[in-house]
Amino acid sequence: MGMSLGTALALFGGVVLLALALHGWWTTRRAAPKPAPAAEGAGERVEPSMDHAVAAVEAEPAALRQPPRRTPRLDALIDALVPMALDAPVSGDMALQHLPPSRRAGGKPFYVEGLDAETGSWEPLTPGRRYGELQAGVQLASRSGPLTEIEYSEFVQKVQAYADILGASIDVPDMLDVVARARELDALASPLDVQLTITLRTNGVAWSVPFVQQVAARQGLVPGAVPGRMVLPAEDEGAPPVLVLTVDAQAALAAMAGDTQAAAVRQCTLTLDVPQTPASAEPFPAWHLIGRQLADDLDATAGDDHGEPISLHAFSAIGKELDEIYQRLEALDLAAGSAAARRLFS
Repeated sequence: MGMSLGTALALFGGVVLLALALHGWWTTRRAAPKPAPAAEGAGERVEPSMDHAVAAVEAEPAALRQPPRRTPRLDALIDALVPMALDAPVSGDMALQHLPPSRRAGGKPFYVEGLDAETGSWEPLTPGRRYGELQAGVQLASRSGPLTEIEYSEFVQKVQAYADILGASIDVPDMLDVVARARELDALASPLDVQLTITLRTNGVAWSVPFVQQVAARQGLVPGAVPGRMVLPAEDEGAPPVLVLTVDAQAALAAMAGDTQAAAVRQCTLTLDVPQTPASAEPFPAWHLIGRQLADDLDATAGDDHGEPISLHAFSAIGKELDEIYQRLEALDLAAGSAAARRLFS
């Protein structure tokens, strides 16, 4: 999906035309029945940054203190749904026991949910509950691209085998229709897949990894789940982090082993994954302010991936452009930070 921020914004006019052309399809999909609300769950191409493409940075999981996230609720907007009709209700234990070992079709995740016989709500399969209906769904697109025919075929095969075990009948959407929807969704979402990165390069001596971590901790960043990463946690538990600070992973591992010489680094990066965090959390001001503060405290130059310093004027221009991106995401029912956006842009 990803491209440089400047290119993405330059293509907005073209995207508008594309959006109009696909409006009929999109309206139909938005009007399609969706699962009843259940407990909300949360569910990472190239990162555009200051008009230059940068390397992709995987969105860091929330801090280790946070609990695992629940399975995302299926959504007709971003999933191809397969209803599974049952002759009689099944227990959550049985439905869970026979799930395929891998809930992926190629590179796309798929999920199975049940209609709780007592509450009448769709929910992730849960032990001790009984379900009168089931449905499976495979994600239409992600940062790896749109769902392919091969991936969809694999999904259908797994769902059919699962249905046979449970004695369920399934209604499979046409492959060509599903793949076309996946490509259209990917085309709409790609120009809005924005990740911003500030690269901080030392103006003098190299830093030790513990020194970078100490400085970052003063700005509220905490250790992430992966060596070499610190994150600014979201206020909501289980949500993706607001910001990710990354240093060389090998240097971080050397620091953990006490090898001070191998633990020296000369740069680090601060990343904001725009679709993953709601605009109301003000992630862009945090990215700007923390980036500038880290530059001061580390005696570093804040720049893009080409080594060009970032001016205050550039920060201001990027902020205005991001406002447009937030508006376009919301217009597509993919508001930044929503469960659908977090899954689609992953």
